[in-house]
Amino acid sequence: MYRQLKSTLPAIIAVATLITAAGCGGNSKTASVDSAAKGDSAKKPKFLSQPLITSIYTADPSAHVFNGKIYVYPSHDIDAGIADNDNGDEYAMKDYHVLSMDSIGGKVTDNGVALDVKDVPWASKQMWAPDADFKNGTYYLYFPVRNKEGAFQIGVATGTSPVGPFKAQPEPIKGSFSIDPAVFTDTDGATYMYFGGIWGGQLQKWTTGKYDANGSKTDMGKPDEPALSCKVVKLSKDMLHFDGTPQDVQLVDKDGKPLLTKDHDRRFFEGSFMHKFNNKYYFTYSTGDTHLLCYAIGDKPTGKFVYQGVFLKPVQGWTTHHSIIESKGKWYLFYHDTELSNRNHLRNVKVTELTHNADGSIGLIDPFVK
Repeated sequence: MYRQLKSTLPAIIAVATLITAAGCGGNSKTASVDSAAKGDSAKKPKFLSQPLITSIYTADPSAHVFNGKIYVYPSHDIDAGIADNDNGDEYAMKDYHVLSMDSIGGKVTDNGVALDVKDVPWASKQMWAPDADFKNGTYYLYFPVRNKEGAFQIGVATGTSPVGPFKAQPEPIKGSFSIDPAVFTDTDGATYMYFGGIWGGQLQKWTTGKYDANGSKTDMGKPDEPALSCKVVKLSKDMLHFDGTPQDVQLVDKDGKPLLTKDHDRRFFEGSFMHKFNNKYYFTYSTGDTHLLCYAIGDKPTGKFVYQGVFLKPVQGWTTHHSIIESKGKWYLFYHDTELSNRNHLRNVKVTELTHNADGSIGLIDPFVK
């Protein structure tokens, strides 16, 4: 969910320019800092869908269906008065709210604070994109947050209700690092976690197996070398630990070659999610600085995954982060943009229908109406 502010960018870049440049498979390294819609009604974008709630700012929506009802676990954006910077300090979220609805298009309820950073013994600040799951009669909330030394790790909290409150474990998950946990339980009952994000997500600071506070701020590796990738690990039966050592998610092109560091339109950046359709595993993720949501398909939950293409064009704002669920026979994409605030760190979650085509591909979604 992290963005990096390019100091050479103008303060306002037209959303239309962003869409044209970054588009499907484009190569834009720029993004809007504020919407060009300000003060110019002719340029106001028409959005495909509307924010689920407007009472608070929300982002990084992780949606799940529990007992036939939809629950969304987003980040809770706040305006902490911190200027945009390369560390992402302006993303100063300090708690989680859980949203719920009986069906898509129905009333959305904000169920209040489910977990606060002050109630996580090992945490310091920045509760970024979470995820959730249900097993063993317990609801599990997985979340990234900086520890006392400033390194992101992943924690887990438990509760008896899908909306919380959740009680955090006293320590982070041993062996965890970076951000954006996404949890997937397969039809055989095995549960896997996908996690990681480069740049502010710190994945590049763990290349030696230990956290290097002075490590690279952006991508690691030479342009023609395989890109840093998401991590995947099986969870223990109690859902509180890793059952093994995290491994790289192998992302390859249709010739079987790894995606490279220089391939900013296709390589992994952050915001992974997994769903299963017709016995195939769909690994979906954000490309970050090119603002695309992409997907790759594999035969196993641990990969490898063959890159297929883009399924969401750039939204208004810098970050893009999502989840995909099936509800009442239809598939839906939850995502975020900045329609409410026109500010990159104050976002709002949305939902739109997602289509799997007959050949297994995902239909391309444009977040704007022409």
